[in-house]
Amino acid sequence: MVKLGIGVLGVGEMGRRHAENLRRLVPEARLLAIADVAPDRARLAASELEIEQSYPDLEAMLACKDLKAVVISTPDKFHAQAIRAAAAAGKDILCEKPLATNLADAHAALDAVAKAGVRLQIGFMRRYDPAYAAAMKRVEAGEIGEPVVFKSIGRDKDVPPIAAYQSNLNGMLFYSNTIHDFDLARWLMRDEVVETHAYTTVAIRPEVAKYGDVVAGVVNLKYAHGAIGNVESHAQALYAYDVRTEIVGSKGAVLIGSLEKTPAVFLSTNGGTQILADHFLSRFEDAYVAEARDFVHNMLHDRPPRVSGGDGLKALGIAVAAENSHLQGKPWKVTIELSSEVFSPAS
Repeated sequence: MVKLGIGVLGVGEMGRRHAENLRRLVPEARLLAIADVAPDRARLAASELEIEQSYPDLEAMLACKDLKAVVISTPDKFHAQAIRAAAAAGKDILCEKPLATNLADAHAALDAVAKAGVRLQIGFMRRYDPAYAAAMKRVEAGEIGEPVVFKSIGRDKDVPPIAAYQSNLNGMLFYSNTIHDFDLARWLMRDEVVETHAYTTVAIRPEVAKYGDVVAGVVNLKYAHGAIGNVESHAQALYAYDVRTEIVGSKGAVLIGSLEKTPAVFLSTNGGTQILADHFLSRFEDAYVAEARDFVHNMLHDRPPRVSGGDGLKALGIAVAAENSHLQGKPWKVTIELSSEVFSPAS
């Protein structure tokens, strides 16, 4: 079997899972190398996964013999820079979300990919989740008619340490969490978001505000063809990792991730009256494997990625508009220019 030589950049929580999947669960992949700014962590991961090569940075790994593709799992703010470097070296790329934390860097990354003639996939793994994939098939088949309302909930379980905010290495909530819902908002509705109106709070943790972030946010959406939507994000729900989505159409509705149908459900810091997901790696375990297999297969067979850099750019555009709405306290239009980031307040 021909295998795709691949390396993983960043082996924190997410990168380690990608590396494990590629090593053990993706037959068409050959995990060749791991790179991390913490050399000891890179060496340990390489040893435990029984591969020979570990590196202290991307540049060194890109020189690895037979390396054809790179998985980027660094903190958010380094994604665009790593994409540019990998593209310049002629490597295909699977990059974790978000594409970048601002539109200027996103465009620079996409320009580098286009110039190099390589392929870029963005890690919106929910598209690969069996429940979301089944829902999309029903939407595409017209079973719920024309989509009218989109609703999505994304609640992380554990309280992020204050150091996570102080480091300033990841984007605010809209970029690090809600970006998944913004991608679903486009994909499942088969339409583009043209305006956002964000409401946010730090009421239960006011110290987060000085680092430019929020604890929870609600973003209302307007679509190009008249539909509307609403996305809720919460960084520290405590009771569970809770992700649910609903699409209401002219003939019916699809609900993904609904809680069990019981007369009453009690949720607290001790859990709930039913089995609840506690982490994104467990909730979307199958999706991450399917995502990796699809990326590797498409690269080997010279096919375009299923989730493109353009998809990453459009989701990022919604996140930027939502942040601007949050900062300005008014609705904000989603406008993505090819050469610069231009946003204007909604009239």
